Amino acid sequence: MKDNIFGSGSPEYKETVIRINRVTKVVKGGKRISFNAVVVVGNQAGSVGVAMGKAKEVQMAIKKAVYRAKKIMAKVAMLNNSIPHRIYGRCGAARVLLIPAATGTGVIAGGSVRAVLEATGIKNILSKSLGSRNPINVAYATMDGLKNLRTKEQIDLLRGMKGRE
Repeated sequence: MKDNIFGSGSPEYKETVIRINRVTKVVKGGKRISFNAVVVVGNQAGSVGVAMGKAKEVQMAIKKAVYRAKKIMAKVAMLNNSIPHRIYGRCGAARVLLIPAATGTGVIAGGSVRAVLEATGIKNILSKSLGSRNPINVAYATMDGLKNLRTKEQIDLLRGMKGRE
């Protein structure tokens, strides 16, 4: 596979490696070692993507993950550097609770939730990770919650209302 198809990291995106796993497969001749990497890519203005890449080398796994994350970026509904409403995100056994916070609160989150929220550009939020502690599923659960956010204007359009009636 050519290296140049993935390109280099562009300055307008923030790329954060959440986790690198070493995977060993036992075969007839010995052991085969490969790596998988989970990466968050965001423009810090409301777009974010999380993806996993697998390869025989760490750098290629990271490049593949960044390439895939850029392809599946999602737009997040934001309101005053926070989120419009409280929401749960789910992935497998992992559940993430995201709560909007007042200006000046900061990002109260840990691990992979923090990485996803900072790549999105959210500045004020509270979060709680429930269920699984697997960082991969927690990152995907955070993305699920962020994708399902809606502003008042979006809900009005879905209901066919012109304004608040």
